[in-house]
Order: sequence, then structure tokens, then C-alpha cells
Amino acid sequence: MRDTWRVAVCSAAVGLAVAAVAAAAAGPWDSGQRTAERIRAASWDRPVPPPGGPGEPAPGAPEVLTALGPARDGSGPDGAAQGDPGQDGAAPGAGGAPLPTRAALADALEPLLEEDALGTLATASVTDVASGRQLYGSAADRAVVPASTIKIATSVAALSALGADHRIPTRVVWDGDGRRAVLVGGGDPTLTRAQLERLADATARELEERGAERIGLLYDASLYRGPVRHPIGVNDNIAPVTALMVNEGRLDGSTRGPAPRSADPARDAAGAFADRLRDRGIAVDGPPRPGRAPKDAAELAVHRSAPLSELVERTLTHSDNDIAEALARQTAAARGEPASFAGAGRAVRDQLAEIGGLPLKGARFADGSGLDRDDRISAGLLTRLLALSADPARPELRPVLTGLPVAGFNGTLGGRYDDDATRAGAGLVRAKTGTLTGINALAGTVVDADGRLLAFAFTASGTTDRQGAHAALDRLASAVANCGCR
Repeated sequence: MRDTWRVAVCSAAVGLAVAAVAAAAAGPWDSGQRTAERIRAASWDRPVPPPGGPGEPAPGAPEVLTALGPARDGSGPDGAAQGDPGQDGAAPGAGGAPLPTRAALADALEPLLEEDALGTLATASVTDVASGRQLYGSAADRAVVPASTIKIATSVAALSALGADHRIPTRVVWDGDGRRAVLVGGGDPTLTRAQLERLADATARELEERGAERIGLLYDASLYRGPVRHPIGVNDNIAPVTALMVNEGRLDGSTRGPAPRSADPARDAAGAFADRLRDRGIAVDGPPRPGRAPKDAAELAVHRSAPLSELVERTLTHSDNDIAEALARQTAAARGEPASFAGAGRAVRDQLAEIGGLPLKGARFADGSGLDRDDRISAGLLTRLLALSADPARPELRPVLTGLPVAGFNGTLGGRYDDDATRAGAGLVRAKTGTLTGINALAGTVVDADGRLLAFAFTASGTTDRQGAHAALDRLASAVANCGCR
């Protein structure tokens, strides 16, 4: 085992090299989007879509990943072959970072996989990110309940179907024949009260120009189909899944984590919109009513969400269930499936199958968030998805990696990796957590002691001690961080 200080020095050097190359190649990028563009996108309140086409793509990964391993075709940055890795894959890749061997990974991980805290079934997969090659597996192809780690699959499906620059619209259209406006939900759960009010302000200006001082108001949430309640029922971890809501239907002013939710987020959003119109001098007849927008209705105003890249990052960093369900349904809409739990599940699976080469045997996507115990996914699939997200040919998937919480620093890993057994992983492990009663999982990336970027997934089923399972999973990830494993 390497000493912790040696891991830190090695990994810091690799990180600085990667950052320097990335900055030089890509300019002022932040998590796959230009910082200025992201600030503008988050604060847009104009009643028309932003001018121009899609934003610039995320920076290509070849330069970013050069220091961490060979290209997917086995060549170096100049196209030269890197040599035969041999039976155990120990030959160095580009940048001099050697591959761990299976035997050495097994020595480091298998004693930890036998800990009682991991319950009745533990699965594991470790994959080289640069090549996509699985280096170690233990029941890696067995599909198990993944809890929130399924959000990795949901995110990959949404980004590949829609692109990182896609923004979800919330529109207001005018039914001139009925002298009424229609607030049309596009499925953006992140719409804030302030953004809704700015949308109403823009609508009021348009209505005044049309001489419409008294109107009726409908709200259209028909994009989503089927039950609005998640199968777990009323729960502070998720709002009713509707195409129109404000701040995820939260009733306590919070922005993340469990919270009391509106029983009818669409109605409440429309009510707030009507109140703002009245404040702006527009008389609204009665309370808003549900309805459908005419197909030929003229658009009065529109608000667009932050780019999908940013929504994915928020989903993964904070394990946001509401955004995850929206991502799954946006994927369904993009593929022509009904935007329901069932339609979204089919769409996510079909989208991943279309990518090709992913081990989908046994996978089931009953929801997008991982709250449903009918979900199934394997550790091998999780690591393949993570490696795919670093593929230079798929820059649109990069937010899957940049959105992963950093061990000991932020998101759902902010309060972990703070003891002697796990401190080696602090700052080096980036991973999505997964927690249900009796289910615990961790899947992400880590730079090992030799500077090789690896993807890992560890799942535990039948656990009885949540904190003990978390600690055991953290020890596994830290063992990979602390291991040259050759």
C-alpha cells in the first residue's frame, strides 16, 4: 500500500497536468459549459428563445485524458500503438500510468468485499476509463437493485438523446378565439418562483400589446402521461411527477433534500402565475383550469431551463429525484414514447441499447431516480457507462463525470471520507451514492496511486446497517485510490 501522502502528491500532479492541458485546449470552460454561458442560461428571463443555434460543444476529451491512459483504439496522442498490455494488462499507457492487474486488485478488494456490513450480496466492477476494459469483477454482471446509482444511466440516456445544450421550455400561448392564455409545462422541475414571475411579466406585456385586459387562463401539463405519483406514494423525497411545477413542488423554500411537497404542483404553479398577471394589471377570470393548448396557438412568452448538462450535474451531485424523473421523461418524449413511468423506462433502455456495446442483460428501468425497488442494473453496466462518459467521441456525456460528488467535499459525499480508513479517497474519489433500506451502492471514478483513471461500482444488497455499509463502500473506493495494484 502506498502512504497517503504519496497518493496525494501523485494524484495532485496528475490533476494539475490534466487541468493545465484542459484549460489550454478549451479556454474558460467549467464542467463542460462556458462559464459565462452557464451564468446567462441560469438567469435568462427573456420571453423569446436565446438567439442562434445550440451552444458550443463541450471540450474534446483526448487532451484531457492523455495523461491518464491510451485512446480507445489503443494508440497514444500521436496515433502510435502503446504496446501489448500483456496477460494482466500491466504495460504503461500514455503518460506513463500503468494499468492495475486483476490479481493485485483482487488482493486489495476481496477482503473488503467480504465484510458483513455489505449484507448478503456484494458486487463489484473496476474498469479502465481510457480503454473501457474491465480490470476486475465480482458478480459484475448480476443485475441488482441500484438505488440512486441508476441516475448515471438516466443521465447518459438523456444526454445522448437530447444533447448537453438542450433546454426545457415553459411556454405561454394565446388562444385568440377563446380570449385565454395557456401556461404550458414542458417538464422543467427547476423552474423557480422568480422565473415564473418574470414569465408572467413578459406575458402581461404581450397581452397589453394585444389589448387583452381580461382573459381566461388554462394550464397544460399534458406532456406527461400516466400516474403522477411515484410508486412509493406520498414521500418527501419526490413530488408528484408533472410537466408543470415550481421549485420541484417544495413547500418549505428548500432547494434540495427531502421536503414537504405540493399535492398538485401544476395547479399551484398556475395559481401563482395568475396572481402575478393580476399584479401586472391583467384581469384573470376565476382560478386557472386544466386544459390543452391549441396546436396553432401563438406564443406569448417562454422561459427555458438551464442546459441539460447543468441539470445532469445537479441530479448527480445532490441525487435530485425530481430532475432525474424529468430527465427520463424528456428521453421518452425525444424517442416518441409516452412520457410516463413505463414509457420513460422503455426509452432509457432503448436509448442505451442504441449506443451499443453496453451489458444491458437483466437491466430494468422502472423509474429514473432509483426510488423504485423494481429497478435493476449491474456493476459492470455502471462502470461501462462511466467509461463511456469519458469517451473522446462523446463529449456530450462529460457532465456525467463532472456532476459526480467529490469525496469529502460536496454533494452526497460531503460528509464522508473523514477517517483513517477512507481518507486516502478524499478529493480523489468522485462517485454517485445509492441508498434504500437494505440497499447501498457507490459508483464513480478515481485516480489510483499510479495516476490511472479508473471507474468503479460497488453494490451491497441485504444490508442492515446503513452507516456501516457506507463506510465499507468508502473503504473499497479508497483502496482503489491507494493502490498501484501491479
